[in-house]
Amino acid sequence: MLRVHARVRHEIGRLAETTDTPAAVHGLVDRAAREELVRVLRAYDDAVIAPYRDRMQACVDAERARLARAFLSGGTDSMLRGLPPPMRRRPPVLEVDYCEARELHLDGRGLLFIPSYFCWRTPVSFADPGLPPVLVYPVSRPDAQTSPGRSDASLTALLGRTRAAVLSIVAHGVTNSELARAISVSPATATHHTTVLRDAGLIESRRPNTVLHTLTPTGAALLRPDRRGRSPVA
Repeated sequence: MLRVHARVRHEIGRLAETTDTPAAVHGLVDRAAREELVRVLRAYDDAVIAPYRDRMQACVDAERARLARAFLSGGTDSMLRGLPPPMRRRPPVLEVDYCEARELHLDGRGLLFIPSYFCWRTPVSFADPGLPPVLVYPVSRPDAQTSPGRSDASLTALLGRTRAAVLSIVAHGVTNSELARAISVSPATATHHTTVLRDAGLIESRRPNTVLHTLTPTGAALLRPDRRGRSPVA
């Protein structure tokens, strides 16, 4: 607990060096104030974030699947080159449009990439260079402002057994050939199923070097039961 207290005090001190910090922020060094903040944020999450959690998580999941596929097919360099703007791979460095001029030297450490639905415009990293290197960047979000969907307890009855299976498999991000093998059908038949699901707005298909199928927010909503206590979206 002392380490948490020291970390909070340190972070607030760094923030105060660059901006006018409200008194309420300085008050967070007190444990009771932090617990109250957590309570308020959880209530806010239940009221404002939870109804849209499926569509948010689907965007994050699709980005993770896309980068994982790039890494598996072409290694680290392929994944780095596949990062969205404002990140650019210029070997041996990764350039990022940032809010201030800064260099981060890894010195043999790894760099954790975190796609975030709530990150806005430019990536962000920890201000403290002594912390593990992390880069949080904006994930691509759909333009359509649709209402949050609800899970259907009879997905198989709704889509049919095969297409329900296809939707579940696509949740992990798959190519057409991988999907065909998973459901034991020909590539042409797999293409037919994905076309139907894509036309229905349940999946999307991206084409870097090969077609990668991932869920849309609506497709993710069908697969996820409406339950409380889910993990927070990045």
